Amino acid sequence: WATGADGLPPLSQDELLRYSRHLILPEVGLQGQRRLKAASVLIVGAGGLGSPLALYLAAAGVGRIGLVDFDRVDASNLQRQILYGTGSVGRPKLEAARERLADLNPGVRVELHEGRLTSGNAMELLGSYDVIADGTDNFPTRYLVNDACTLLGKPNVYGSIFRFEGQASVFDARVGPCYRCLYPEPPPPGLVPSCAEGGVLGVLPGVIGLLQGVETLKLLLGVGEPLIGRLLLFDALALSFRELALRKDPDCPLCGPRRTITALVDYEAFCGLSPVAQADAEVRDWEISARELKDRLERGDGPVVIDVREPHEFEIAHLPGTTLIPLNTLPARLA
Repeated sequence: WATGADGLPPLSQDELLRYSRHLILPEVGLQGQRRLKAASVLIVGAGGLGSPLALYLAAAGVGRIGLVDFDRVDASNLQRQILYGTGSVGRPKLEAARERLADLNPGVRVELHEGRLTSGNAMELLGSYDVIADGTDNFPTRYLVNDACTLLGKPNVYGSIFRFEGQASVFDARVGPCYRCLYPEPPPPGLVPSCAEGGVLGVLPGVIGLLQGVETLKLLLGVGEPLIGRLLLFDALALSFRELALRKDPDCPLCGPRRTITALVDYEAFCGLSPVAQADAEVRDWEISARELKDRLERGDGPVVIDVREPHEFEIAHLPGTTLIPLNTLPARLA
């Protein structure tokens, strides 16, 4: 599209109709909608948070939306990842996402970045977008996104979810704290269970993902007060919001005055998840593979197998002949 004298693209007649409810808002108007059309947002993770975020940014008319993901659609995703339907199961998420977003708004350019975000590609990838939205579910990628955004001078619209609770904030080290100011060190490996391990209420990522969408649009439009220096906490069971004030950590190694981090690092190692070979060596004597267990059971010399999951998980699927003792009751039942 040709740009106007102010460098912003014009709106077509179809776009004037599509975005009419935006245009009558004084805080958006014609100029703001043109600004959205010229803007770009990279969404890291096309799952529970990325789904509502991508849908609403596309509906709002953000001109260029990038998606980073490497997964395929699984049936267990459909409870919360509303970008996908039953017909998408087994397909690459990015392919299904592009089709859905193109149907929602064909005027938006969707760019797919299939694969993992790594220290080797993050700077180049994030550098070509105006705003970065973190929809990831693991600590190495959260620190990677934060560090790359800080080094590039980009805002990081953050969200995270677990069970019935969620968090949202905007980290922009140019004017406020970064993610490391809030969490200087990652938790020990295994301390914080994933959503696959702890579960998540299906609508929760919708709430947090939409809050990320609100913050992203405010940043692009330059209106309102973004969540910079504030952490919003949501409790779905109590239906309550709390807000915590965040301050820039003067000792932050990334954004403080005496910073020591000037380049991206190995985030798997930083979060204690590598090297894999060392971890494998430490647990080799304590583990048995599924195939080894199958062979031993078929020979009749298998061990007693205790399933320490919760009863509802046991009902979904379990090995025949196993004994259910939920982990929280195990100490009292060792005898």
